[in-house]
Amino acid sequence: MSTLKCNRIENTSTASGGLDVDSSGKVRITTLADSSGNNNSTPAEIASGRAKAWVNFNGTGTVAIRASYNVSSITDNSTGDYTITFTNAMADGNFAVAGSARYADNTANQMRVVSINSAGTLANAMATSSIRVNINYSNSNDEDVQVVTVVIFR
Repeated sequence: MSTLKCNRIENTSTASGGLDVDSSGKVRITTLADSSGNNNSTPAEIASGRAKAWVNFNGTGTVAIRASYNVSSITDNSTGDYTITFTNAMADGNFAVAGSARYADNTANQMRVVSINSAGTLANAMATSSIRVNINYSNSNDEDVQVVTVVIFR
């Protein structure tokens, strides 16, 4: 068996986008792709679970993002109705959305069943650049809540 020892491997046509091996043996790479050169992923995307986007935000008062990935902003359209705008657009509107919402305290009357629905018309609810969601309790009332989490997979 042969051993190849080097610090960098790169394509002969370009010096960018190579593969580096640091002194501790870690391989460092900017982007990974499948064998067809498609489905690119960065190490940061892989580390975040490869969701295309996710956000945790406060939906009461002045809407505020607590933490996010690939989300540039949240727009408060009306009570319990928000538009989440992506930093980098989706390939199309055929993505999956999941989420949860609740009040931050633990009093019994705050623990009602809540759902996150795609809001708006079919044409504008799941666009490549954003998704519109609303928070709806089992009593059919839209509500602003303190903790909203949404994740997008494609």
